[in-house]
Amino acid sequence: MLKRTAHLYLALSIALTGFAHSASAALIGAEDVARARAEQPAAQDAQARVQEFLARPDVQAELVRQGVDPALAAERAASLSPQEAQQLALQMESAPAGGDVLGAILLVFFVLLVTDILGFTKIFPFTRSVR
Repeated sequence: MLKRTAHLYLALSIALTGFAHSASAALIGAEDVARARAEQPAAQDAQARVQEFLARPDVQAELVRQGVDPALAAERAASLSPQEAQQLALQMESAPAGGDVLGAILLVFFVLLVTDILGFTKIFPFTRSVR
């Protein structure tokens, strides 16, 4: 009985080896490598600008006034993708001088709110996750 079970297990494992997935590779062009290297410092710079913005005392005071913990906002901003960080940094730069800090703060608030609703974070107690 044991011999038959072993033979059946061996036959089944040999039969299923044909279903193994294989990996494929493709060549990467020099242009793609150059573009990726050019985007990397810009993304790191954008991430640093967002973190500097969130570290400002007036921004932190506004976050607290809105009911958002500044540490959680900074943590969430640190987890932004490079594209999202660049977009946020561009919006901060295009904001009127002296000014529309509220717009940038609301943008961060809504990003945090959407990620909270989608279930990626749990920052706001008044949201309910869709997951």
